[in-house]
Amino acid sequence: MSLFGSLYVGVSGLQMGQNALNTTGHNMSNIDTTGYTRQQVQQGTRFYNTLSTSKTAISWQQVGFGVSYTQVKQVRDDFLDKAYRRESGRSAFYEVSANAFDEVYSLFQELDGEAFAGAIDNLWRSVQDLARDPGNAVNQGVFMQRCTEFLSRGQAVYQGLCEYQDDLNLKIKKQVDTMNAYGKRIAELNEEILKIEAGGVEKANDLRDERNLLIDELSAMGNIDLRTDVQGNVLIRLEGKDFVQSDRANEIGLYADPDTGFYTPYWNQLARKDADGEILTDANGEPIGLNGARLFNMNQTISTDMNTDIGALKSMLYARGDHRATYKDLDPATYDREISQSIMMNVQAEFDQLMNAVATAINKVLEDAANAAKAEDPNSTYMCYTDGDYKGQPFQIFRSKVTGDTTLSVENMMIDNELKQAPSLLSFKKKDDIVDQDTADALKAIFTKDVLTLNPNVRTKTNFINYYDALISQAANSGSVAHDICDNQEITVDNLQAAREQVLGVSSDEEMSNMVMFQNAYNAASRYINVVSELMEHVISTLGR
Repeated sequence: MSLFGSLYVGVSGLQMGQNALNTTGHNMSNIDTTGYTRQQVQQGTRFYNTLSTSKTAISWQQVGFGVSYTQVKQVRDDFLDKAYRRESGRSAFYEVSANAFDEVYSLFQELDGEAFAGAIDNLWRSVQDLARDPGNAVNQGVFMQRCTEFLSRGQAVYQGLCEYQDDLNLKIKKQVDTMNAYGKRIAELNEEILKIEAGGVEKANDLRDERNLLIDELSAMGNIDLRTDVQGNVLIRLEGKDFVQSDRANEIGLYADPDTGFYTPYWNQLARKDADGEILTDANGEPIGLNGARLFNMNQTISTDMNTDIGALKSMLYARGDHRATYKDLDPATYDREISQSIMMNVQAEFDQLMNAVATAINKVLEDAANAAKAEDPNSTYMCYTDGDYKGQPFQIFRSKVTGDTTLSVENMMIDNELKQAPSLLSFKKKDDIVDQDTADALKAIFTKDVLTLNPNVRTKTNFINYYDALISQAANSGSVAHDICDNQEITVDNLQAAREQVLGVSSDEEMSNMVMFQNAYNAASRYINVVSELMEHVISTLGR
């Protein structure tokens, strides 16, 4: 090889060492950057100059022209990335569930500094005192006060459950907005990366880092599948439907229920809309064809085996439910299909069942007493209103706020105004001032009969006194299970992240070692050039003589 060719080899070494040092310095400067992937220099050989192709020789006689700087690649493990994103989504799913159970437990156990159980206990004690002395006006007044307290505190708890539903509803909207923004940005990054890498000169590694970080965060929100096309674009499917397609992202829309305001995520490209872009509705105001465009199939059973327990957005939808649940939702015919998997709707329905059962049972005792007295004397006014809109009708401590509505749900219940203002109307004294001990005992008996089950899937019946404890125990046990799963998932995610960091993370010790190595290589190439330069100078000087 000529001396000029040797110079070319030395220059290639200098270039390679300089680029390698730049890459190492870039790694070191981003050691604490979130989402940064360690970059690694790939080296290759430059072309060879063939001197001889003699068939008698073992191989061709060739002279190389040095080392080439082929590319700077990112060091990642696709298997670890896929596992991390899947388990991250599952962890986010159970974290939402655990937080929802915590909120339920907090509402029941801490309301203005007192547990709701106190309202039930106070009502039960007032009934016991009334049974000991039914004709005592003080006992009658305390009984009405406890009924009022029971209802007001029950309505406060139920309102708290509804407010948490509304809070989840707002979080659902924010999550969908974030997912749309991420999808749009990933599509933009696909284009930017393609423009930079189209010439085959360099890799847009920093843009790839941004894209990978967005994908990591998106994986916690929903169940995603990734693939890369021949041009290097990342294509994403969300819940089995195309989300990011090369240079565009399909937008997720939100349908707001006109009654509850609850949002339902749907695919814009699959929904039926009018000329103004609004969802088409039927004569009853129900959306047309929205079921086929929904982002999630909410009738799926939550299962790790089927990967239906992935993503915070789905978990929030399940936890919130699609309406305010009442005792009517505990109908065995519809329970499993409509509310069994919703945390808030389950608790709302079970709690409302207690409120309804207590109110209905108390009203029924008073009604039976009035009807029994009328059976003996048609003109009897015992336990009946003597004037007003309800004249002649049996007393009803709990009433519906809606005139003509006979259903008693915690939201629409109220205490009868007349009895509230004059508890002594509940005299528990028949004609001739005979104390009605039977009715007082009947009130006491309704609290100790095992007549309720928490929901259609629970077989054990319980009474009013123990029902609330069973409800709290169920919420606490379910919450404990959700927390255990969440904790285990956090460990799994942390382990996967640690394994990923070993691959893509920057090690200061390793980079310092590389820096010394590349610096020595640079110095060696520099010395090599100096030697060749001295040789050339010597040859030129000699020939000049």
